[in-house]
Amino acid sequence: MSHIAIIGATGRAGGRLLEEALRRGHTVTAIARKATDKLAGRANVKAVDLDVLDGAALEKALAGHDAVFSAAHFSTVPPAAIIEPVKRSGVKRLLVVGGAGSLFAAPGLKVIDTPNFPDAYRAEASAGGVFLDTLRNEKELDWTFLSPSAEFVEGERTGKFRLGKDDLLVSAEGRSWITFEDYAIAFIDELEKPAHSRQRYTIGY
Repeated sequence: MSHIAIIGATGRAGGRLLEEALRRGHTVTAIARKATDKLAGRANVKAVDLDVLDGAALEKALAGHDAVFSAAHFSTVPPAAIIEPVKRSGVKRLLVVGGAGSLFAAPGLKVIDTPNFPDAYRAEASAGGVFLDTLRNEKELDWTFLSPSAEFVEGERTGKFRLGKDDLLVSAEGRSWITFEDYAIAFIDELEKPAHSRQRYTIGY
């Protein structure tokens, strides 16, 4: 069993990763601004309150773990704010909750550049693409970046999904979607049996 840290552990994606990790017997350090408010007293969880932009505090909180998951928002947390503290902490594995904007909707056409891409998500998607590009130039860490489908929603934990590489997955019904619950299954699978070292991959129905 692994000892993992989850940055953004009280959010929708981070919270599902925490639950899936606990379900499988891992121990979790849950990092968020108000982690103790939501997670104090949970078995096998150490809740740590900190601002992820406090690099020294983050480095200290991450030291000694087998892997780090980051579910931080790209538009408010630059790549170096996560990558550098992870490296200084001595942890070698970084698994990042990605976005769909950098996937390809068609050859040569990224989702973020499609005509109907919502302006409300553009800043986050653009920053997510920058984070992925930064990881691709990273020489020290064993990183993985898992992009969800276009719709990343609350729902059921089914365990039935498809994995892909850099192209947006679309269901037989024409919908591109994945639940937080099934996304968490796939990403904890990756923790336990690494298959996408130094790669981006994607998940959908």
